[in-house]
Amino acid sequence: MVQFDDPKDRPVYIISVAAELVGMHPQTLRQYERVNLIKPYRMPGRGEGKGGKERETRLYSERNIEQLRYIKQLTQEYGVNLEGVKRITLMQEEQEKLKSEEEKRRIKMQQDLERLQSKIGKLEAKIKEEPES
Repeated sequence: MVQFDDPKDRPVYIISVAAELVGMHPQTLRQYERVNLIKPYRMPGRGEGKGGKERETRLYSERNIEQLRYIKQLTQEYGVNLEGVKRITLMQEEQEKLKSEEEKRRIKMQQDLERLQSKIGKLEAKIKEEPES
């Protein structure tokens, strides 16, 4: 079984339940998947589906449900089309990535500063120990 670091990423809802939770038709969720707005976990199922392919069951996580609610808000409350939703979500993902990189740089700079302060302290202590000529 696949392990998920964040409990919000654990796939638990079948498509009908996910659709009901967000107030959408299951076909809408399939459409969002086709246009890459959402990516549910696909669990191998029993038997064959269309075209002889192995049947798969879509399972949606709590994070997927949050994404679907956000998409619904953008499309219904703000009138954003699906291409606009894609752009907005891509920009938000990029922003999160930049924030993460910035935080990593900040942590590294803080560590560098602490290391330099430690070296300065050691040098000052050495200077005090040396006899004056």
